[in-house]
Amino acid sequence: MLSQIFILSSKGDRLLHKDFRGEASGGSTDLVDTFYRKITALPRDQAPVFMAHEGLHFIHVRHAGLYVVATTGHHTSPFTIIEFLNRLVTLIRDYCGSLSEKTVSLNFALICELLDEMLDYGYVQTTAPDVLRNFIQMEPVLSKAFSLLDLGSVGLFGADTQQNKVAPSSAASRPVLPPHGDQGARNEVFLDVVERLTVVIAANGTPMKADIQGEIRLKSYLPSCSELRIGLTEEFCVGKWELRGYGTAVRADQCAFHSSVKLDEFESSRILKVTPSPGELPLMQYQLSDDLPSALPFHLFPTLERDPTGRLHVYLKLRCDLAPKSQALNVQVQLPVPKGVVSLSQELSSPEQTAELQSSLKAIRWVIPRIQGGSQLSALFKLEIPGLSSSSLLEVGPVNMSFELPMHTCSGLQIRFLRFTAPQPGLPHHWVRYVSHSDSYVIRL
Repeated sequence: MLSQIFILSSKGDRLLHKDFRGEASGGSTDLVDTFYRKITALPRDQAPVFMAHEGLHFIHVRHAGLYVVATTGHHTSPFTIIEFLNRLVTLIRDYCGSLSEKTVSLNFALICELLDEMLDYGYVQTTAPDVLRNFIQMEPVLSKAFSLLDLGSVGLFGADTQQNKVAPSSAASRPVLPPHGDQGARNEVFLDVVERLTVVIAANGTPMKADIQGEIRLKSYLPSCSELRIGLTEEFCVGKWELRGYGTAVRADQCAFHSSVKLDEFESSRILKVTPSPGELPLMQYQLSDDLPSALPFHLFPTLERDPTGRLHVYLKLRCDLAPKSQALNVQVQLPVPKGVVSLSQELSSPEQTAELQSSLKAIRWVIPRIQGGSQLSALFKLEIPGLSSSSLLEVGPVNMSFELPMHTCSGLQIRFLRFTAPQPGLPHHWVRYVSHSDSYVIRL
C-alpha cells in the first residue's frame, strides 16, 4: 500500500507528485525536502533505497539522475515497492521513449494518468502494458522527433554503404507503444547485453575484488510476434565446476531468468525461448565474482613526488588493456587530494583530455573522451599546498574511475543468433548490442 509517489531531479526539484491516501502530516513540499535532505546528508553517492522518518518510510530507485520515490506508513514489503517503482520507470520509458527531466515535464499528464490506472487508493492494480494500453488516452510528447534517416545512418550521396546497416544510437530511445492510429512504427527488436564492473585494485596492482553483474535485456517494438529463440555462447557454464564444449569457457557463478523465458533447450544447447510483448523485458541476470576470464580493462601507475619549492607532483599513467580493436568512452578519473590545495597546473598527453580541480570535493577530475585498446595516456598534476607534510600525502587517493566499453563484455558472453520460429509480417529488424560500464572501479595508491 503506497501513500505518495514523487519524482525529483538530481538537485531536489519536484517534477511530479501524487498523493493517494492523504496520510502525510506535513505538506508534499516538507516530504520532498525531508527526503532530499536525508539523501544529501549521506556520505558519497551510495544512498540506501529504504529510509524512515517519523513513522513514514521512503523507498526509492534512481534512474538517469532522477529519484523515483514512494512513501508508505504501513507494513509493506520494501522489495514489492522497489519492483513497482522499477516497473513504473520501464512503463514511462515504453510510453515516452526515455526518462529525463524534460520527458517528465512534457508528459506530466500522461504519467499522472498512468499512475491513476496503476494504483487505486494506494493499492497496485496492474503494471501490464497490454492492460494499460486499453485505458491510457493521452498521447506522449517527444522531446525530439525520431527518424532513422539521420546523418549517422545515411551513406554518401545515398550510396549503399556498410554504415547503412548500423542502427542509430537513438533507435532504441523512442516510445515502444506508438500513438493511437500510428501505423508507421518500424518493427524492431533490440537485445542488449549489459555488464557492470565492481573492481578494487591494491596499491601493488593486484586485484582485491572483481565482480561482474550482467543482464540480457530485450526491447521489442513488435505489436505481436511468434516465439523468439536466442542462442548464447555454447561454452557458457553456470557454477564453478561445470565445463562445456571445447573452447574457452564463459562462466557465471549464478544466473536467474524471467518467468516468461522457456528453458527446455538451455541445458543442452544454451538457447533461451521467449514470446515477447511490446516493451522492455529483463530475460536473464548473471553474476561472476573474482575469477574473471579476461584482464581488467584499466591499470593505473601513479607516482608522487615533492619538488624543492614544496609543490606536490602527481604523475598518472593510465594503460588500457583492451584489445586493439576495442575502445573505452567517457573515461573519468577522480583523484582525491589534500584539503589544503590552493591551485593546480597540469600537463596532459593529448589535447582532447581535460582536467580540473573540484574545490568542493577536494579532488582532481581527469576526463578522457576516448581511449583505444592497447594504448596508454599520462597526466602530470602540480599541486600548490601550503604547509605540505608527510601526513598530507596520506590524503591522496584512492582513485575512482568511471567508463563505458561499447561492443565489449568482460565475461566473454556473446549472442550466437536471434531468430523467430515463424515468418514475421513486415520483415522485423533485430539488433544485438553489448556494453560494459563501471559500477565501482577503485584503485588504491
